[in-house]
Amino acid sequence: MKLKYINRGGGLLHVAGAVLLLILAGACSTTSRLTEGETLYTGVKKFDIVTTDNEKLPSELLSNLKEAIDVAPNNAMPFMSPYMRYPFPLGLWVYNSIPDTAKGFKGWLYRNLAKDPVLISDVRPETRIMMLKDILDNNGYFASTASYDLNYNKKNPKMASITYRVDVSRPYLIDSVQYIGNTSNPLAQFIDSLARKSEYLKPGSVFCVDSLEAVRVRIANRLRNRGYYYFRPEYIEFEADSLMEAQRIAIRYNLAANMPPLASLAYHTGNVTTILKRRSKRNPGTPDTLDTSKGDVIVYRPQRLRKNLIPSCITFRKGRLFSVNNMDRTQSRLSRLGIFNNIQIQPIPVDTTKANPTMDVRITCQYDRPMEASIEVNATSKSNSYIGPGVILGLTHNNIFGGAEKLNVQLTGSYEWQTGKGSNRSLFNSYEFGLNASLAFPRLLAPEWIRRRNAQLNWTTISLGADLLNRPHYFKMAQFNTGITYEWNTTRNVMHQLTPFKLTYTKLIHTTPDFDSVMMANPAVALSFQSQFIPQLSYTYTLDKFLERERINGINFTATLTEAGNIFNGIYRLCGVKGEKKLFGTPLSQFIKGQAQLVYSRRLVRGSDQWLVNRVLIGAEHAYGNSREVPYAEQFYIGGANSIRAFTVRSIGPGSYRPPYNLANGYFDQTGTFKIELNSEYRFPIVSILHGAAFVDAGNIWLLKNDPYRPGGQLQAKTFLRDIALGTGVGLRVDIGMLVLRGDLGYGLHDPAGNGTGHYFNIAFKKAFAFHLAIGYPF
Repeated sequence: MKLKYINRGGGLLHVAGAVLLLILAGACSTTSRLTEGETLYTGVKKFDIVTTDNEKLPSELLSNLKEAIDVAPNNAMPFMSPYMRYPFPLGLWVYNSIPDTAKGFKGWLYRNLAKDPVLISDVRPETRIMMLKDILDNNGYFASTASYDLNYNKKNPKMASITYRVDVSRPYLIDSVQYIGNTSNPLAQFIDSLARKSEYLKPGSVFCVDSLEAVRVRIANRLRNRGYYYFRPEYIEFEADSLMEAQRIAIRYNLAANMPPLASLAYHTGNVTTILKRRSKRNPGTPDTLDTSKGDVIVYRPQRLRKNLIPSCITFRKGRLFSVNNMDRTQSRLSRLGIFNNIQIQPIPVDTTKANPTMDVRITCQYDRPMEASIEVNATSKSNSYIGPGVILGLTHNNIFGGAEKLNVQLTGSYEWQTGKGSNRSLFNSYEFGLNASLAFPRLLAPEWIRRRNAQLNWTTISLGADLLNRPHYFKMAQFNTGITYEWNTTRNVMHQLTPFKLTYTKLIHTTPDFDSVMMANPAVALSFQSQFIPQLSYTYTLDKFLERERINGINFTATLTEAGNIFNGIYRLCGVKGEKKLFGTPLSQFIKGQAQLVYSRRLVRGSDQWLVNRVLIGAEHAYGNSREVPYAEQFYIGGANSIRAFTVRSIGPGSYRPPYNLANGYFDQTGTFKIELNSEYRFPIVSILHGAAFVDAGNIWLLKNDPYRPGGQLQAKTFLRDIALGTGVGLRVDIGMLVLRGDLGYGLHDPAGNGTGHYFNIAFKKAFAFHLAIGYPF
């Protein structure tokens, strides 16, 4: 049978053999096709940077120097280029073994595997030396020198690496700064005042062309926000004189001779006109002019519009100095309304005399489609035969009352079942359905003492929802909720969310005898499932920013604090109610809950889409007063597409607890009151919109109070590390900007519940895989 199979698959063996022979044939040389005078570049052997008195160079300067000589050789190693290469240059072997005119299978191999050699002439080390010298000169190290040497391979002189050397001199310092000093020119006076405030333009600062350019840009930006709309950075000319004193430079600057007259005028804002066009070109509508506090608003009827909506977004003030910041703020606020697909702001100079320079503003907006439909699909497949798809159907009206109020209705559903053979294959067919609606207003319907940033829109959202959760053979639970949430910004990077009131009602509709017997045996779990009202107040703080202009390091920090039942409990006590507090005969839940998450993103290669993204999440909660247990719906769980991806949702924890075999995958006892999660993901582009990822996930949930019916579930220092679940995996993402479709294949390494062997890597290979299909990035 084996010989017969080989005969039938001989074509495949011939292909594999051909590839192997080509590799063996080409392994003798990677330079056989090089012509006379051509040398294969094998990378940088060494880059020596020698400074005077071992002075440490600025990190940005070092990065620029390294970038100047960073030319990848063939088969370069990621993150180690241009210094190290893979030992098997398959692309070069194919290039040297097969002629480029080959047809058939060899031609296919050449087109798909061959790589053109990177030559020394392609690298142009002479040009690299000039680039190094220019970088040093631009940073004030004028007397520095740079050189290179070619290191020819002793066995093959057609191969060579490069050694670069830079001898860095002492930097030149700014000796003095000569200002414009024209007291009769308001523009010159303003520039001088800004230059004097510059931290860089001070005697003793290291001369740097980039720093001078940054000063010009900052001055121009300030001027453009003080009426000088037509001013540009190039209208300031710097001159540097190094002849006065050794290693010292005198700086003087002046206005450019070719600066146009319009750039010297400080414009005031004139009339502001906003035109709101309908989407339909065949029926543009009838113009209707509204006189508002922020100028005329021309709306084409029958389009609906609240009169105060547009003025609330316009930051221009008639008679005040024209500001580019006001253009940006107005553009941003109009965009955040979500009702326009095109916004244009056009400044129009109407008076260019020095006596009264005036700039009118015309804002043109075109309405977008008011209705939006969305669908989100996610799926999970576990190697233990459990599969589960989920879907979210959404419908949004972005302008329901004519004031950019957003009405959103979502229908959610998920289903999970066990495939395969056996009498228990349909034991776990669970589903969950939900209907949720929200109405968001683009303003803060709250007291004025709440500090808010006028440059950003603030939102008030009222929500109402219902969910039904069914666990066959166990229970059926319904949940209803309503609440109001305020969202506002105090700075560009800081957002606050305050939910002063949210009321949730959970009702256990149906239970089975099996579930009842478990609840009788485990009072703690039973209390978390009781029907109850959950009155909540919560606050969320979010910081989202990049740490530098180059957008290399980014952080996102979110912290949420929730209390439930305290206000109601206080009111009841003031009214003299003692004992258990109830609302309409149903107990009130009382607990406190906190959760914090930090996501740190690092761009690995400047200008690329390679990112290392790390997340740390920690949460804790505690029931007290009117409650002995935190409600089931509020407890922590772990696993799934956005958590530890090697495990399905609620399939691990708390701690090392393992549910009894007859309750496995019942899910109702695999929750906890303490949670830690650690994630690290390397994201990289593959081709076009297709991106890849490799990740490691770790974490678990625990109980802060001991539960004898869930042994191993309590948080303890001695078992903490052993209780951490660990998984790894790879993923693919289709990123089209507005939408990211993600597929992740997780592989479990360590299950805290163990398998009885005592080994750390305790998950059988065939049971270790879990696949998740989801929308958006996991964090």
